[in-house]
Amino acid sequence: MLIGIDWGGTKIEAVAMERDGRELARLRRDTPRHDYRGCIGMIVELIGELEAETGRTGSIGIGIPGSLEPVSRLGKGASSTWLLGQPVEKDLQDAIKRDIRVENDADCFAASEAADGAGAGYNVVFAVILGSGAGAGIAVGGRAHHGPNNSGGEWGHNPLPFPDTTEIPGRPCYCGRHGCMETWVSGRAFEAEYVRHTNEELKAREIIDKMRGGDRLARMLWERYVDRVARGLATVVNTLDPDVLVMGGGMSNVDELYDDLPSALARRTFSTVFHTPIRRALHGDSSGVRGAARLWA
Repeated sequence: MLIGIDWGGTKIEAVAMERDGRELARLRRDTPRHDYRGCIGMIVELIGELEAETGRTGSIGIGIPGSLEPVSRLGKGASSTWLLGQPVEKDLQDAIKRDIRVENDADCFAASEAADGAGAGYNVVFAVILGSGAGAGIAVGGRAHHGPNNSGGEWGHNPLPFPDTTEIPGRPCYCGRHGCMETWVSGRAFEAEYVRHTNEELKAREIIDKMRGGDRLARMLWERYVDRVARGLATVVNTLDPDVLVMGGGMSNVDELYDDLPSALARRTFSTVFHTPIRRALHGDSSGVRGAARLWA
């Protein structure tokens, strides 16, 4: 049995599944935010509950927000800043008391979709997460690509390409820089744009509903959002030219994204043609936890 844990910034999800991908049990809890030890304790509890429910012992794969520095194995690049500089892998192993495998959550997402999701059958998969933050993972030949710095796919912390004067220097990012893609294309960034224009706080889905109802401001903000996503992904296509783009995270659930993004991206790439399929993640929000489980597959 494979057990996967998706340690997210807002929720911790756990799944038990067979090696062929059939799910046996699934659990989800709210993340104890800013409570590093509390998160580890919750992960131990979830593993125990899954094994009690199934009556079986499983291998443990864990996807974390951020990644591990290749030599020290300390947490780095995490939007859940309470992981930064922590011996995440060692602390998890000490708490769980068995061998584990730990990888970046976006890499788990990419590997999951490459294995049996929207990227199945493609060699190079670039899997984008447009959620409360923004990031990506790369899978090649069905396996996540990490690189010597364990930084493959850190798309959310590149600057927004081709900025206009209103986008310079950009909003501050938790990483200490300004104008990172995450500050423009995350769900929170989309909501912040609406607040900036109206002083009214709405969830992204409510803004989309207003757009569908004919609201001109909501339509303008959506078109600007799509253009920013396209600008960011154009640099990926120009550099990597992946075989497929797989979209995940809350903003990937907006149907209009798949109508509007291909033409917007085609206008921004260097090539005169753009044939890359853009697909919604097949496993949705559950893809990351499935990819974590597959770290032992």
